[in-house]
Amino acid sequence: MNQLTKRRLSIVAAALVLAGAVATMQYLKGLKEAPPRKANFVRAKQVEVIPAQPGPVATTIEIQGQLVAYDKIDLFSEVTGTLVNTSRPFKVGTYFPKDAVMIQVDDEETRLNLSAQKSTLLNGIAQLLPDLKIDYPESFPQWQAYLQSFDPEAPIKPLPQAVSEPEKLFVAARNLYTQYYTIKGLEERLSKYTLYAPFSGVLTNSAIHPGAVVRAGQKLGELMGTGSFELVATVPLSELQYIQAGNKVALTSEDLEGEWTGTVKRISDQIDAASQTVQVFIGVNDSSLREGMYLQGHVASRTVPDALEIDRDLLVNQREVFEVLQDTILRLRPVEVVKFNRTTVVITQVPAGTPLLAEPVTGAFDGMKVKALPAADPAGSQSAPQASEEAGLSSLNQ
Repeated sequence: MNQLTKRRLSIVAAALVLAGAVATMQYLKGLKEAPPRKANFVRAKQVEVIPAQPGPVATTIEIQGQLVAYDKIDLFSEVTGTLVNTSRPFKVGTYFPKDAVMIQVDDEETRLNLSAQKSTLLNGIAQLLPDLKIDYPESFPQWQAYLQSFDPEAPIKPLPQAVSEPEKLFVAARNLYTQYYTIKGLEERLSKYTLYAPFSGVLTNSAIHPGAVVRAGQKLGELMGTGSFELVATVPLSELQYIQAGNKVALTSEDLEGEWTGTVKRISDQIDAASQTVQVFIGVNDSSLREGMYLQGHVASRTVPDALEIDRDLLVNQREVFEVLQDTILRLRPVEVVKFNRTTVVITQVPAGTPLLAEPVTGAFDGMKVKALPAADPAGSQSAPQASEEAGLSSLNQ
């Protein structure tokens, strides 16, 4: 046997040994039992449950709106002339107490004209007295006293009353009544050269400056009262029957801390056709408020018997809630929604003792396996509607 043949036999023998080893290994592997497979196990989700306790629920009407000043007027000039300086600048933000001088227009020309008319009347009365003493001696003393007390710088006093019709015609013939009423008209016109604040307030608009010439009918500015406001809110027509003038309203702001109490002052008779709402005007007084602020609040409304107030997140499809059957299965229960609030909803048709979810469950569905746990604070969650945001369910017994 040559060397080549021996080498070939060695290779074949090695291959046979390797194949036998592989076959033996596979055979032994097949004799080993497969480990048992673990059964699928679904862990039930733990949920907090609270028994329903229906009772009378006092509902409120939620409102919101913008504040407007109760006293706010545009200022116009009734005369023509040059604007002069006053003790307070006529500029935006200036505060004017009631009856303070706001505008002063140069009245020199009108004042001189008034003085001239008074002088003419004084002269006419002086010329009247000699004839009056002869023809109507009984009236002479009162006309003489009127002449002696006549003050050109003071507002004119009413002329003495005539004791008879002939005396009245006697005085009228000398044009004294015409002169008297001319003076009264000039005095009234002179009063229009000074504009006084009709109420305490702040100037919110100014259209003139000292030294400028103003014209009759020209707008001068805008005065807004401070501390007294009205909240213009809208109320659904269905809730209007529960609101009356005089109702108290608790108001809050998202921008300012604190709470204010308003009073329903007026209710509009006009209905918005698109939204079916009615405007309600709520008066509120506070120096910390400002025109244009948005406030929200609530007004006491009706009381719903045998009802629950729950978190809006617990309502499913706008008409159902989850109940827990036998502490293990979620089921959808149909309910009647009585009223939607900002964060809660008032429902009925839930029997007492029905186990309801105390808080929303992510991914909940009808038939879901759960493990019921009592709510952490079931008593507190039913004592007031405000707790429904934390515990999810509350019943008001007010």
